[in-house]
Amino acid sequence: MQRFFIFFLLATSTLWSQTKTDLSYYLPQNIEYNSNIPTPQSIIGHNVGDWHITHDKLVEYMKALAKASDRITIENRGKTFEDRPLLLLTITSPDNHKNIKAIQTAHIDATETNTANSDNRPIVVYQGYSIHGNEPSGSNAALLTAYYLAAAEGSEIQNLLANSVILFDPSLNPDGLQRFAYWANTNKNININPDPNDREYSEVWPGGRTNHYWFDMNRDWLPVQLPESRARITTFHNWLPNILTDHHEMGTNASFFFQPGIPSRTHPLTPQLNQELTKEIATYHAKAFDKIGSLYYSEESFDDFYYGKGSTFPDINGGIGILFEQASSRGHAQESENGILTFPFTIKNQFTASLSTLAAANGMRKEILDYQHNFYKNARAEAAKEGKNAIVFGDEKDGSKTFHLAEILKRHKIKFYDLKSDFTKDGKNYKKEYSYLVPKNQKNTRLINAMFEKRTTFQDSLFYDISAWTFPLAFNLDYAETTTANAGNEVTNLKQKKGGVSSQSEYAYLFEWNEYYTPKFLNEILKKGLRAKVAMKRFKSNGKSYDYGTIMIPAKNQDISTSELYTFLNSKAQESHINVDAVSTGLNDGIDLGSRNFKALELPKIALLVGDGITSYDAGEIWHLFDTRYNITATKLDTKRLRRADLSRYNTIIMVNSSGLDANNTKKVQSWIKEGGTLIAYKNALKWLNSKKLMKINMKKSKRDAKNISYEQRSDYRGAQVIGGAIFEAELDRSHPINFGYKNDKLALFRNSTIFVNADKNSFNNPIQYTENPLLSGYISEQNLDSISRTVPLKIAKVNRGTIIGFTDNTNFRAFWYGTNKLLMNAIFFREEM
Repeated sequence: MQRFFIFFLLATSTLWSQTKTDLSYYLPQNIEYNSNIPTPQSIIGHNVGDWHITHDKLVEYMKALAKASDRITIENRGKTFEDRPLLLLTITSPDNHKNIKAIQTAHIDATETNTANSDNRPIVVYQGYSIHGNEPSGSNAALLTAYYLAAAEGSEIQNLLANSVILFDPSLNPDGLQRFAYWANTNKNININPDPNDREYSEVWPGGRTNHYWFDMNRDWLPVQLPESRARITTFHNWLPNILTDHHEMGTNASFFFQPGIPSRTHPLTPQLNQELTKEIATYHAKAFDKIGSLYYSEESFDDFYYGKGSTFPDINGGIGILFEQASSRGHAQESENGILTFPFTIKNQFTASLSTLAAANGMRKEILDYQHNFYKNARAEAAKEGKNAIVFGDEKDGSKTFHLAEILKRHKIKFYDLKSDFTKDGKNYKKEYSYLVPKNQKNTRLINAMFEKRTTFQDSLFYDISAWTFPLAFNLDYAETTTANAGNEVTNLKQKKGGVSSQSEYAYLFEWNEYYTPKFLNEILKKGLRAKVAMKRFKSNGKSYDYGTIMIPAKNQDISTSELYTFLNSKAQESHINVDAVSTGLNDGIDLGSRNFKALELPKIALLVGDGITSYDAGEIWHLFDTRYNITATKLDTKRLRRADLSRYNTIIMVNSSGLDANNTKKVQSWIKEGGTLIAYKNALKWLNSKKLMKINMKKSKRDAKNISYEQRSDYRGAQVIGGAIFEAELDRSHPINFGYKNDKLALFRNSTIFVNADKNSFNNPIQYTENPLLSGYISEQNLDSISRTVPLKIAKVNRGTIIGFTDNTNFRAFWYGTNKLLMNAIFFREEM
């Protein structure tokens, strides 16, 4: 403790005198460094910690190291949405580099055989930095760690590199890191001001935490929906690292955290030995931090439950994930409860943890290698007991959702098969090209369990993240237990279902609304200026049944010829993987094609509210959905500009989770709705609508009894009432436009709010309603479970000529909740019929 405050006294003196922090502040000084290896300053132009490293300079330095050192090779695994490279350095001894493929093969082989010799095999460590861009001490420490590994000399480093292969990822989130570095550097004073009120420590919306589309990159290790994630997951599965480190930051008044986290909050599928080894590794961190006098803690916070985080994903894949959390200066220096917290000090702690991890890996090499070998050996024994058991999943009317779940399985090296033939199980039809079968008897059986299980009982009631992520439910796919007797061929070359138009018509074209990419196809049709209508009732044409929401495009009275129309539709249908039927008559069994029950559709003109007061995650998910999947252009309308904006340009405004608008903007939006606009609102925006009397919402309060709760227990009690992320079952009225495209009368919905809305007394006003016992997977307190029963997640109100459509929860969660994306798209395309 005394050394710690002596450090802060010295740091404060350095701060005010603006003395530069050179390498001697960070690096171990009892060893020599190779003068032929460039220092960070020689390439980036400043000492580490004087400025926040920008991603371009970080890349420049990593390339310079790789060029100068025979211990390092470098590769670019792809690009971010902003075209920044996704670098990976492989760091090991020169001799290991000469045999790197053989080492990699031997490492993977050890996970696939019942006997393996760990005596002479290197341990594999993946070190990843700053997946949250505004937690930059990690990537800045990466400069030092890479330099140390390239330049340090002596027997200690030689032994370390001989016994290790280090997969070095200097920036897990290049776009976010660049955004935050710009903010911190452009607001830096010559005379650094540690006052927390200074602008430097309060970045503007949406901040640098997220990637280009405002996603939290540290929630995508399991869903793998983003390019940054896909690059690192490929590396992970190609190498199966024994240890993976994930360097983060937390509140300024904290110290330093390393895992293990709270023991009761570990996922039950994670072996107990994993946590024991993590605790043993922690002794190396403690020793290193004791040496430099830095405060730290462990086992008092965070968890190892959701497998979509970097520190937890390895735990279900035979490795050990380690979370590091450093108190953040959020700039160059800031006041804290522990004194002036300088940026260099945060970097030094992350650098120290990097080296202590490698020391632990070297010291525990054989023990950790044996753990991984036994993890897969035991998993194979579990898998063998499954025999011919398998899981089938699919949707007989939507091949695209099925394809995208299969994509995730393929990225995780889970084997799956097509179907030998169509079959029915539990009343659901599974068709070839629309379904796949996953045998449980395979290497990654534990990962399969983690992705497909439904869990409703837990050791603890507090979760750092979501408590459920059952993938077939997230994709709204039918799935069931079956056997490999239904399996056809293993799918090694996954291809998406083809689309197209059956033939040219002189009368009309029809396509059902079930396929995932129908909104993309319809948007292209309306954008072209073509007329299209939606069927409000079911019908039969030429003996084929068409469901609610079927789209009809007349061949005549369009602005293009019938041949041009066919060519256009066929091209766009292929791009969208949609099957379109040409029909030659309007006479049907049921409504005819000229019926008033076919409603004309209008091109959506969308404004998505962003900026202060809006949750950036939720807004980014919709932006990403429109921009990358549906090719829909939406204007990101900043709340600061709303007062001056001409809202008549838009027929739809989307307002995600928000605290609401000021009085002037509220009045403006209200007038726009009355003139015929549609407002789609989510989560807390419903409370704002209710408070401003824009929409009457009968909210139900959860019953809470805090009797016999001690002062010490109060925080846990409150936390247990949070719905951090669970899955619930709802009943659908499929005749309602909000539910067009859903073939089943039940739907799994994601919830992470405690907004409960009472059902309307008229059942037709409750097109989506939670069942009596709705919990499918995840944690919810008994009080909240009682509160959610028979409530509704959707409220629709007519306001003069306009409409308000309100959802209690996010329908587009983290880009992998494919199953409810269509609820939003229905609200957009069929808004006039709500």
